[in-house]
Amino acid sequence: MEINDATRAKILTDALPYIQKYYGKTVVVKYGGNAMINPELKKAVMSDIILLSLVGIKIVLVHGGGPEISGMLTKLGIESKFVGGLRYTDSDTAEVVQMVLAGKTNKDLVSLIGVCGGKAIGLCGIDGGMIKAEKLEDESFDYGYVGEIVSVDAKPIKKVLEEDYIPVIATVGIDDNGQVYNINADTAAAEIAAALGAENIITLSDIPGLMHDVNDKTSLIPEIHIDEIDSLIESGVIYGGMIPKIKSCEKAIRSGVKKAVMIDGRIPHSIIIEMFSKEGIGTLMQGSEADE
Repeated sequence: MEINDATRAKILTDALPYIQKYYGKTVVVKYGGNAMINPELKKAVMSDIILLSLVGIKIVLVHGGGPEISGMLTKLGIESKFVGGLRYTDSDTAEVVQMVLAGKTNKDLVSLIGVCGGKAIGLCGIDGGMIKAEKLEDESFDYGYVGEIVSVDAKPIKKVLEEDYIPVIATVGIDDNGQVYNINADTAAAEIAAALGAENIITLSDIPGLMHDVNDKTSLIPEIHIDEIDSLIESGVIYGGMIPKIKSCEKAIRSGVKKAVMIDGRIPHSIIIEMFSKEGIGTLMQGSEADE
């Protein structure tokens, strides 16, 4: 579709209030799902990230890499196992997680941002002890070397932001003895957002957002208050793998992040639609202190 100059100018002026609102603020994007696999969507996401950075928003990209990890495990003849919704991580799998996430996946994203005209620096939770973790203990399951976050040191991320680079963060953590842990990317993104005092955390998903019925596209829930989350879990609206995603967002908000949004990463430029339009996209989660 051809866009004339007047329409192009109106699009920019309509975006101005939102650019002003977020200027100088930190926004964390948790990147995963189909948007991380489809080449066209990957390029669209990186373009959005670069645009946000260029207009003065401190953007932090936190990524997982489940399909890439599974693919490498298959090549190496190691079986992928999932326990309680999380990847069981034995010592061999932990090595592959570190190699794929902090290596190939992370550097591929840094490279793509560069190709698209941006500047990025890849980090992982091991760097500078940024993400301190310990073994995830659960009475029901043994997850192996899956970790839960003890603390996040935001200083390395802030240093990268101060130099006008985009931090691209792989979600592996480390304990005081040097043991590396596989960290859930949703959890890591929320903890990083809280440590940075972020304005917003945006989670890219493979569904439109939180829905009353996943088979009914019209049942999207556009907005919830974090105090509603437990009742939505009890009623079964939030279930399965959606629970840790939503609970991570809740924790981020209770730790001072202004709002959290889950959006459909399958829609090109969904990040820009969410941030630079009145209606937004997906499901907005906020607490009492959120901006109106």
